[in-house]
Amino acid sequence: MTTTTDRSELLEQLSEGIANLTTSDEWQRYLDCQSRFYRYSSNNVMLIAQQAHEATYVAGFNAWKTQGRFVQKGEKAIWILAPMVYKQNDEKTDEEQKVIRGFKWVPVFDIASTDGEDLPTVCHQLSGDDPAGIFARLVEFAASIGFTVEDAELPGSVNGDCTHELHRIRVEISNSPAQRVKTLAHEIGHALLHEECDNRVLAELEAESTAYVICQALGLDTSDYSFGYVAGWAGGGAQAIARIKGSCERIQKAAASVLQSFEVEQEEAA
Repeated sequence: MTTTTDRSELLEQLSEGIANLTTSDEWQRYLDCQSRFYRYSSNNVMLIAQQAHEATYVAGFNAWKTQGRFVQKGEKAIWILAPMVYKQNDEKTDEEQKVIRGFKWVPVFDIASTDGEDLPTVCHQLSGDDPAGIFARLVEFAASIGFTVEDAELPGSVNGDCTHELHRIRVEISNSPAQRVKTLAHEIGHALLHEECDNRVLAELEAESTAYVICQALGLDTSDYSFGYVAGWAGGGAQAIARIKGSCERIQKAAASVLQSFEVEQEEAA
């Protein structure tokens, strides 16, 4: 079982892995893909959540076509507000400027409503089994902090979710045992750290970093998933590493509370 020092080293491994990933060709292809998608305002994020809270990745009809994906027949659109941009010449400099003159409703579609080519990704689903029965033991830990764990068929590419109001964690049933272990560790991170948190980027970074430490300490390598997940949310190597350092104590504390329960089990079995 890992010590506090070992867990610090695991966070250093996470940071190093992210740094290496974000200098790779794979990362550049991912960024090229991301750049083609519209960046949504906080108001539009709220509109999307109200109409389709399960949505994970949305874009317009034509934007999906540029990525080799096509909206399926009969799928329901999500309506957001897009700025109406006009060009005009500045009276003083005579330079052309873009001016927003209001907004209009436009339809977008979640990736779950599309078919076609896979998008470039730096976050690879884990394969493999769970021979040590880690998932079941994490379920017991979740129960000890007042959360139930449910198997579920979740929409789109969602692997799991955590709802503090219901004290419930759900985990996608179709994923591999290894991925389900990682997901449950991630959602437990949310359960421990984010009952009140309005910073989604920070929340996802902390939860995935917590999952990485827990899983690595228990012998499950989640590098293929965790490096890309943290980098994708935190904005790249330097930003991700700085945020990991800023949340280091919170991540370690959350991971330690979970791992301590495994240590107790080992002592009782000895």
